[in-house]
Amino acid sequence: MEKTYDPNLHEKEIYKLWEESGYFNPDNLPNQSGTPYTIIMPPPNATGILHAGHALFLTIEDIFIRWRRMQGYRALWIPGTDHAAIATQTRVEKEILKKEDKNRYDLGRDELLRRIDMFVAEHRAIMTGQMRAMGSSCDWSREAFTLDEKRNHAVNEAFKRLYDLGLIQRDFRIVNWDPKGQTTISDDEIVYKEQPANLYTFKYSKDFPIAIATTRPETKVGDVAVAVHPDDARYQKFVGKEYDLTFCGTPLHITIVADDSVEKDFGTGAVGVTPAHSMTDAEIAKRHNLRWSQVIDERARMTVAGPLQGKKVAEAREDVVAWLKTEELLEKEETITHNIATAERTGGVIEPLPKLQWFIRVNQSFKIPHSAIQGIATNQEVTLKQLMQHVVDSEQINIVPNRFKNNYFHWIDNLRDWCISRQIWYGHRIPVWYKGEEFYCDINPPKDEGWEQDPDTLDTWFSSGLWTFSTLGWPDETKDLKTYHPTDVMETAYEILFFWVARMILMTTALVGEIPFKTVYLHGLVRDEKRQKLSKSKADSADPLDLIEKFGADALRFALVFNSAPGTDSILSEDKIKGMKHFANKLWNIARFVLSNGVEGVDITTKPEGITDADKNILNGLEETILKTTKYLDTFQLHEAAQELYQFTWHTLADIYIEASKSQLQDETQKENTKKILLYCLSTTLKLLHPFMPFVTEVIYREFPLSQNPSTSLRAEKKILMIEKWPL
Repeated sequence: MEKTYDPNLHEKEIYKLWEESGYFNPDNLPNQSGTPYTIIMPPPNATGILHAGHALFLTIEDIFIRWRRMQGYRALWIPGTDHAAIATQTRVEKEILKKEDKNRYDLGRDELLRRIDMFVAEHRAIMTGQMRAMGSSCDWSREAFTLDEKRNHAVNEAFKRLYDLGLIQRDFRIVNWDPKGQTTISDDEIVYKEQPANLYTFKYSKDFPIAIATTRPETKVGDVAVAVHPDDARYQKFVGKEYDLTFCGTPLHITIVADDSVEKDFGTGAVGVTPAHSMTDAEIAKRHNLRWSQVIDERARMTVAGPLQGKKVAEAREDVVAWLKTEELLEKEETITHNIATAERTGGVIEPLPKLQWFIRVNQSFKIPHSAIQGIATNQEVTLKQLMQHVVDSEQINIVPNRFKNNYFHWIDNLRDWCISRQIWYGHRIPVWYKGEEFYCDINPPKDEGWEQDPDTLDTWFSSGLWTFSTLGWPDETKDLKTYHPTDVMETAYEILFFWVARMILMTTALVGEIPFKTVYLHGLVRDEKRQKLSKSKADSADPLDLIEKFGADALRFALVFNSAPGTDSILSEDKIKGMKHFANKLWNIARFVLSNGVEGVDITTKPEGITDADKNILNGLEETILKTTKYLDTFQLHEAAQELYQFTWHTLADIYIEASKSQLQDETQKENTKKILLYCLSTTLKLLHPFMPFVTEVIYREFPLSQNPSTSLRAEKKILMIEKWPL
């Protein structure tokens, strides 16, 4: 053994050893009668390279998989990547096409998709290389991509089945429109940015009896009503009256309506109703049978005839305010703090617009075709929201940490129908075809001519919502699906609990009639020493490959989980990783000392007996560490397990017992027993540390002398530490 451990000399060789062993695939594990244990990797976006946050989830999931594999489970970890439609198409258009001074329409759909496919293939290869460098023991034979052929088949089948159940509907509604990305987005893809805004209080005309207030006066040319609270004595005499007037060159017909949604003590207690540009106002209009008037288009320009026509909304706002001042209608102007809705991927300011789109109806009752869900019978009438609430409320799915359950239920309580159609070209094309007024929904296109497929694609979360079962072969009744579903743990960041975890629960309960996973483990964000989120764009060494090259994968892994409690953000610094590199070297030095004392022929098939107090203390300490580590892993407290192992290895084993053993090895009456205890402690410590620090532990294990008896804990021919038996 070298004097110091150099991870760069060993890690690629060791990963090759693991991969060639075939044991990443549970079909090749020695114990085929073992209980299945499944984790489906959250697929990273195929838009770039992995960062420190990805390194954290890879580490956590690999720890669980390696631990369960050593416990005798048939541990399956399926890797994959996500096509991330909006993010990927936006990046290709921004980084590649702008260099050529072209846009998507210059290239056409087929050529743009060809360019994107090339981009994605390149970045997927980089990411899988990073996953291997992290030591990820996933089954590469089952690797999946959210836009590959098998997943496309599953997506089309899912759409068709949900449509047949009455859960997918095409409807004309107000949607979140991103003028920059030229597509709809879901409520969860909106990022609210706090910034100052002007609040204007005014009347439509001098003879109009009620003042209203808004931060967007340009939308008021689309108003059809003013809503007041039914109990507001100030306005009761006006309810039901109608007014014809001209507002900034636009004729308006305004009806005064009474609606419970209006807050009478807020502002003037009256609200201008713009049904075509506000979801809330659209609901008021529906309740009072009011017409709609669209005045803004998809490019965020005014469409109303008159002086505002064709102007950008910001310019039109200035014009309307100037007109109000000229007409002496502006009663008050004040600066307030306002939340602006922006698109997560493009940064575009959202415009609520009326559009014909496809929706998943979360409040629609349907008969569930098949149910293995406790408390839900096959053919029982349920809604998607009820299913999503039930499986978590009944604790068929547990969320770790438990405090996020309240967030989950709050989100579901306020969940609206999910707009699933997108006006971009990259993604799963909606499996619907049109011919005149007819339309046809099926997994296969119609055979006769004259039909045109819907040009829209599906929201990326639609395909990733199928992830736990589409990766196992659904809609086919595969052996994998029967064996490994429901999965055991869905480990992911708390920030995508609603984006993704909730949608997997929605899709799986409805389509498979099962829960998708038994436990949701939510990790926190990885931050730097200033508590800022790490990102490659800030050049803060967030690329795992840079850190691995400098310190080794084991040091990075151990540093990532050492203080990472579930659902809590953690700090990662180079000093912290450097400290864990020292720990890996400490383990190496322990092994050099133990193995240099001659361990060939030493039998450790049974636990040694302690002779001296030092012997007894180390054996008791090891037993306690085994119990604690196993308990911590069972209860998802990886940080506690890591700290327990660090304390035992560095202090109890190295600082105390190895120092005591030096004199005992000189005593002929204690020498052989001390060797046995040293080897037993080292062997057991390697097993306990292996899920956390797989490379260095496997390298040390390869230094053990070969044993002719595979049942011993000494290394047998062709045996690797990865499938050694867990100590408990």
